[in-house]
Amino acid sequence: MIERTLVLLKPDTVQRNLVGEIISRFEKVGMKIVGMKMIHADGEIAGNHYADNEEWLNSVGSNTKASYVKRGIPLEQMERGPPLDKSDTEIGQWVRQKLIRHLGTAPLIAIALEGHNAVLHIRKMVGSTEPASSQPGTIRGDYSFDTYKLADNKNRPIQNLVHASGSKEEAERELKIWFKKEELHTWKRLDEDILYKDF
Repeated sequence: MIERTLVLLKPDTVQRNLVGEIISRFEKVGMKIVGMKMIHADGEIAGNHYADNEEWLNSVGSNTKASYVKRGIPLEQMERGPPLDKSDTEIGQWVRQKLIRHLGTAPLIAIALEGHNAVLHIRKMVGSTEPASSQPGTIRGDYSFDTYKLADNKNRPIQNLVHASGSKEEAERELKIWFKKEELHTWKRLDEDILYKDF
């Protein structure tokens, strides 16, 4: 039942001085920090994080196309956005390169968190990818107003403050990218006997 997952407090979080505020939210729900560091992500580590595999690229490309269709943006009006006349894989690669560059714009904080149902619980706390669509009470809903439209107009990825692993498998893969084995620690919170108590 206890899982480990990765959270990245992206450069926009660091630049806006929201690090402590966001970390405290994870701690208050019972998550335990088992690894944490500040890093200026170079192209290699960011490139490893945003997997260069066909399945992921196709999914990102397909979702990107669908979002433009949903918003009613004609392809011919696109000046600075993705090359929507390309294949899903090519669009996915275009998005991937922007994400890689964004991670390297300033230092970020990589955090390994541990707790019951950590992956799904933290994803729920983080909120929807687009902050403007995130519910109040979520991290993105409370601390960002960015939209796909604004990001497109500024020719940048959406600034949504946080990355959180989407599955146990993704968390395992990502933790290995950002942390060496010896950088992850096993320890006990004082309240664990209460949080995980048997009756």
